[in-house]
Amino acid sequence: MIFHHILVARILITVATLGWSAIPVRADINATHATNPAWTPHARFHVVWQVSSYAGFGMIALALIWWPGAFEIDRLYFAALMGAVIYASFFVALAAMPLYDGATHDKNGYLPFNAPMPVIARKWDANITAFSVMTVILAAGAISTAL
Repeated sequence: MIFHHILVARILITVATLGWSAIPVRADINATHATNPAWTPHARFHVVWQVSSYAGFGMIALALIWWPGAFEIDRLYFAALMGAVIYASFFVALAAMPLYDGATHDKNGYLPFNAPMPVIARKWDANITAFSVMTVILAAGAISTAL
């Protein structure tokens, strides 16, 4: 039983880690972000820096999750904490958008899509949707670790 819940936790935290480390490489190192001619060169520099930093930290988190040895529960919590910092920072940036005139999308980037359940809103933002789902997966992984 102990092995089972640790494996579930590892898988869930891995999925959440890939959500903040590997997926942004695919989503942001392209014409919508890093090579977007409408962005200032300094903004493009920052997105490449952020994405490459997250990819590097993601490799560390994956090693913490899957490397055999002592302190496996502690390492899972640490990897989950790394993800929690990144996901929480996204929501801080989201809440602070009025302070810096931010936006969740760009007209030549990933546009909002029709909501599958238009109860909350008719359109859903891709970033908010993905980061919300990944935050739930990360929480489930952290909870699974504690079982």
